[in-house]
Amino acid sequence: MSGALVVRLDSMGDVLISGPAVRAVAASTPVSMLVGPLGVAAAELLPGVEEVLVWDCPWISGRPGAVEAEAIEAVRASVAARRFDQAVILTSFHQSALPTALMLRLAGVARITAISEDYPGRLLDVRVAPPPDGPEPERMLAVARAAGFDLAAGDDGRLRLRAPLPSVELGAEVGAQRPFVVHPGVSASARAYPPAKWREVVAELAASGATVLVTGPKSEAELTAEVAGGAGLDCGGRFTLPELAAVAAQASVMLVGNTGPAHLAAAVGTPVVSLFAPVVPATRWAPYGVATRVLGDQNAACRASRATSCPVPGHPCLAHVEPAEVVRAARELVGAPRRAMVGGAAR
Repeated sequence: MSGALVVRLDSMGDVLISGPAVRAVAASTPVSMLVGPLGVAAAELLPGVEEVLVWDCPWISGRPGAVEAEAIEAVRASVAARRFDQAVILTSFHQSALPTALMLRLAGVARITAISEDYPGRLLDVRVAPPPDGPEPERMLAVARAAGFDLAAGDDGRLRLRAPLPSVELGAEVGAQRPFVVHPGVSASARAYPPAKWREVVAELAASGATVLVTGPKSEAELTAEVAGGAGLDCGGRFTLPELAAVAAQASVMLVGNTGPAHLAAAVGTPVVSLFAPVVPATRWAPYGVATRVLGDQNAACRASRATSCPVPGHPCLAHVEPAEVVRAARELVGAPRRAMVGGAAR
């Protein structure tokens, strides 16, 4: 096997925003993707990805396990067996690409590209300076371009998913109009909008005659039931990630925190109301390429802290956002211009 390996080792949303960079590489050569366990389902949705390799990397994972020689040797051997011509390592600003580059070099990858502020020695062949502040998909695309790849003609660089998405029948209760989709769960409590306020949002939207679907994985079944109350349709645990993408594509607006499903909605062209805690910058991580309303105090004391639990009493960055403001933002986005972002591979 030849071709290129694109590496993105953290979460679902991180993998989704890497889609334009993946398509740029795939426009010239076959692409395999090396991702963490939380990114597998997202990688399988990206146009241009022909194979997905999985590694729970102990220097990238948010909940890292022990550094074990056997596990590192297993992924090294797996990469070596595929004889990749080159690799493109994609990382967030707070992550180092160099340990991963060392593993890839030991796997025989001859040409490696990544961002690095630190001196890389012989670990990198193309050392990319940190791109300017801006949307994360553009920053990742800059790394692919530094490696010598670019998007195919006609590719606008927005997020996309592989077509076709699964067919999801929402049922007669949804009716002919596009529903609102509320996704209240987040991966870190510092990014959570209070469940009681989510419940008010759902109730107010439903009171105006709208259908509101409340989504989340099985692990968030109690949360989705609480938020749905008697007004929304509790869809907790009902959808796989591809199915959630198909549901998002049918939605008029998705209402969600700064978490992976926000990027899923952007990838299918659906407007997003983003309840965005400023623990990471919205300039980089807000939904990309779609009509969006970002709510939450972006200058709160937790700004840029990368906190996973709220460091400020009362969670003021989001708790002070009233449900009426969320509902107003959602209604303003109904009918916003949208483009279908689902498409085949760029190659």
